[in-house]
Amino acid sequence: MIESRSPIAARSGSMMRMTAAVRRRADRPGAAPIRRRSARLAAAAGLLVTLVALVLAPATPASAHAVLVSTSPTASSVVPDAPAEVVLTFSEGVRKVPGKIRVIAPDGSRADRGEPTFRGAVVTVPVDRAGARGTYLVSYRVISADSHPVSGAFTYSVGAPSTPPTDSGSDNRADPVVGAAVKVAKYLGYLGLLLLVGPALVLAALWPRRLSRRGPARLAWSGLGLLVVATLADLWLQVPYTNGGGLFAVTGAGVGDVLGSTYGTTHLVRLGLLAAAAFLLRPLFAGPVGRTDGIILAVLGAAVLFTWPLAGHPAASPAPAVSVLVDAVHLGAMAVWLGGLVMLAVFLLRRADERELDAILPIWSRWAALAVAALLLAGTVQALIEVATPKALVDTTYGRLLLAKIVLFVLVVGVAAYSRALVRRRAAAGRPGAMRRAVLAELAITAVVLGLSATLVQTTPARTASADVAGAPSGYFSTTLSSPLYSLQVELDPAESGNNTLHLYAYTKDNRPQPVKEWKATAALPSAGIEPIDIPLLPLVDNHATGEINLPARGQWQLRFTVRTSDIDQATVTATVPIK
Repeated sequence: MIESRSPIAARSGSMMRMTAAVRRRADRPGAAPIRRRSARLAAAAGLLVTLVALVLAPATPASAHAVLVSTSPTASSVVPDAPAEVVLTFSEGVRKVPGKIRVIAPDGSRADRGEPTFRGAVVTVPVDRAGARGTYLVSYRVISADSHPVSGAFTYSVGAPSTPPTDSGSDNRADPVVGAAVKVAKYLGYLGLLLLVGPALVLAALWPRRLSRRGPARLAWSGLGLLVVATLADLWLQVPYTNGGGLFAVTGAGVGDVLGSTYGTTHLVRLGLLAAAAFLLRPLFAGPVGRTDGIILAVLGAAVLFTWPLAGHPAASPAPAVSVLVDAVHLGAMAVWLGGLVMLAVFLLRRADERELDAILPIWSRWAALAVAALLLAGTVQALIEVATPKALVDTTYGRLLLAKIVLFVLVVGVAAYSRALVRRRAAAGRPGAMRRAVLAELAITAVVLGLSATLVQTTPARTASADVAGAPSGYFSTTLSSPLYSLQVELDPAESGNNTLHLYAYTKDNRPQPVKEWKATAALPSAGIEPIDIPLLPLVDNHATGEINLPARGQWQLRFTVRTSDIDQATVTATVPIK
């Protein structure tokens, strides 16, 4: 019996045969090598772009998160004549933020003349020598070598103090929205890294052949996309972060400054490396790849890891080579461990059978143990370098965040030890539910650890935060203020946030004790919105009074003293005190 076929069925069969023929040609022995050669050529092109970016990178010396250590004239001092220049000396080299170093005269006008000169850690600002007598305000915002902005202000007086001027044209305070957005971008970058590394590693070495690769591939592409978006967001946010503007205060000049810095170069290099890796990831997600492609991917991945420490604190540490290496190891171990946990929780513990899990979990357990050991070792070295002293571990924000991270890490290591015990007892393959719950607990805790890490990289290292500020002796502040009626010696101990003891000594112009009828004193921190706080004073002798005050925050506190020497004569003097 001869069966008749419709024209539609005939066309359908013809199309199916053509499709099969195309697939056979794609599967011919020569097709795969051609695809691999194309991928390698594309990866090589990405690497070439990266190398060009490295060649064009600015040559900047490694230095630490800078703090102001001295000024000339000295902060809060009284000088007889107007200086020709104001000199700011930082703990390490700094870069300029255009228009953010200003000297304001007593009448509120600009006293600085011309552009400031940057020579490593020393910034010289030319000022008008014909300026009026009174108190001058110096405000600054500069960029330290680890890409973080450093801002502040201080005063000095010519001849005699006066009411400090305000600088309405320059706001050096950081925008809190931008600061929060920077931390979110850092967090998303870490998340994208582990979502990319975990699937790539498991697909290359542990994935069962019978299972589809589509789900892990989608997860890895999502991680790559998230990493690219986070890197671009880092570059965008760095402009307002350094200049002190809002989220959209981005100009072409600002973008050019960021891209021309070490920070911008490392991020451009990261994008180039990711583009090169993308061409080799595609064949990996489709099936097993050869040894050469695997080695190239590993090299690209290691190079990507180094872009984080080269753009942050490690590159500016006292031992940059060691810090950069251990930070890259720390980041890589984190990505392997957490990325592998995600693959276990989302795919392997759900899809693999007991026989496959019996083969996979012991290997993964050894990997996880090595990753945790690397994390502990690298984290210890990092802490020794960045914290420097045990006191800084509890006295600085960086140290306290690090302690919180250590506590959470110990907790997650305990959960990981339980998971490893399940694997050793060969119980994990038969009880995937218990293993999955342990893995989810690890991921939940480490999500918080990632958040702390994103905050840590934006926090001044403890070794720097505990440094002396603006020439103030450690744990003590002393200055002498002058008025037409008297000179006032001010001593504040320990000049730190918390309880402080204040001593005031009044003297006549010929340096004899000046009897005082009434003492008044206030303290304010305008940068934090703290209005003047009255300081209760107790007269001890005619010219000496003391008082106690709690200063709740760090910053440049403004102390104001009104001393009445007779029933009708009184004068007010001010001092700016750096509180650590």
